[in-house]
Amino acid sequence: MYDFVVVGVGPAGARFSRRAAENGYDVLALEKGEIGTPLACSGHVSTDIWNFTGPGARSELFQNEVYGARFHVGGPHSDSYPFYKREVASNVIDRVGLDRHLADLAREAGADVREGHTVTDVTERPDRVEVVANGPDGTETVEAKMVAGCDGPRSRVRDELGLPQPGELLHGVLAFSAEDDHDDFVDVHLTAPTFFAWRIPRGEAGVEYGLAAPPGVQVTKHFEELIDGYEIDVSHRCSGAIPIGAPHQVTSRRGFLIGDAAAQTKPFTGGGILYGMTSADHAAREIDPDRPATLAAYEDAWRDDLAREIKLGHLIRRAYSLPEPLQHVGLSAAAGEIGVHMDRPTSLVSVDHVKALLSRL
Repeated sequence: MYDFVVVGVGPAGARFSRRAAENGYDVLALEKGEIGTPLACSGHVSTDIWNFTGPGARSELFQNEVYGARFHVGGPHSDSYPFYKREVASNVIDRVGLDRHLADLAREAGADVREGHTVTDVTERPDRVEVVANGPDGTETVEAKMVAGCDGPRSRVRDELGLPQPGELLHGVLAFSAEDDHDDFVDVHLTAPTFFAWRIPRGEAGVEYGLAAPPGVQVTKHFEELIDGYEIDVSHRCSGAIPIGAPHQVTSRRGFLIGDAAAQTKPFTGGGILYGMTSADHAAREIDPDRPATLAAYEDAWRDDLAREIKLGHLIRRAYSLPEPLQHVGLSAAAGEIGVHMDRPTSLVSVDHVKALLSRL
């Protein structure tokens, strides 16, 4: 019997598998397809990403560095409001390569990572969980003391355990153009209802275009308008769900959720790589597979760490729906040098941000 069966080997699942294996636990990690594919997530991340990777990762995964963002109330040719830092604010990375790199770290730590295994059933027993998966050699049932659901926004584990759903699922679309672009600013367009669209230069890897919006919004229409505005041809289109709003409970008797399955994401961008891996670290520290009561400690730990960031993120997102005249006024007043960390909205009241504001005087 395994200590943990981890379902889903994206950043959150790979990180938990690695940390749990380093703690001496017997870990089986199952990915339904090939790790890293299909691509359904942006590669724009804070520089904190390198705290979670192994030696040599930056030279392998790095594509571009970003110093700021130009915010637009309208389309590509509308006026922009620049927000920037004097040092590198974020990086653009090979997103598929990141998943594979993190999975390799889990393997090196001793986790048994298997691709091509689709989980079809999860059953909790008083002393164990039973996980049924279809793999290359047919259907297999494995037993473990606990199961970790790291299987994304439409989590099968979450459904099987009867855990509550995220507050909402946005529809996100990505596409890419091939031209080199080493610009050190991203562009953000507040044109998608209640959310936004973006353009991210990826150096020699091309340019990423994306848009997210709630169900019922004509996402494809808004995305085509974005692409037409930039007057470019795109390829490699992909789409996926973006969970926003963590449910009140992400643990059961012998199961727990991490990452997108738990909606551990930034409400104002939908990004979840850093929040998911941070929560994976909390899970690895707090959960003892022989003591189900420790699941409560995980619930408390990740919420204590991220609750303020998520709450403030929801407030920031509300600004996306303000009337256009108010958006112009607000962006005009706030634009300029900042000291804000892209993953931590609470840094709006940090010493670094106050210093940046004072430097404008």
